[in-house]
Amino acid sequence: MSKMTLASGLVAGALCALSTVASADDVLARFKGGVGVHPLSNFTTVPVPNTVRGVSPAGQIWVMDKLEAKVAVNGHITLEGKGLVLAGGNNAGRATGQAVFATLICEAAAPFTLSNTNLTGVVLTATGDFKINDMLSPAPAFPCLSPMLLIRNAAGGTWFAVGILRSNDD
Repeated sequence: MSKMTLASGLVAGALCALSTVASADDVLARFKGGVGVHPLSNFTTVPVPNTVRGVSPAGQIWVMDKLEAKVAVNGHITLEGKGLVLAGGNNAGRATGQAVFATLICEAAAPFTLSNTNLTGVVLTATGDFKINDMLSPAPAFPCLSPMLLIRNAAGGTWFAVGILRSNDD
């Protein structure tokens, strides 16, 4: 094999490898829309908690009006939520000072790696609005084969809402 052919092959191989490496600007996952938690997922004679990928539900029903989130390959997340409020009890229709953080889980089956924003969270407005602009830690898996985005209570870690996964084309 000639040196020129070998060099050409090495260059072509390197270019192919570079084209499959993701940059920090690449989108790992997008979410548009959110679903609030219902604490129970089974209404048989023995109620079953609505646990999602190892994360327990909040103790009360929550609803969510809007959610938009983008997660980059490097773990940077931008998220805007609107109308995350209680759907039952004496404070239905409002948030009451809760702080929330986001968790991305890429595995469909245990063991799960929970990639979180700052666990201190951001405080919901009285109408349930919030914004998160943070880095997930630990960095999420790439590729993220089964993305699940949870909005969680900073006091205790239970989940309030889940993002609806969208394709990167939406």
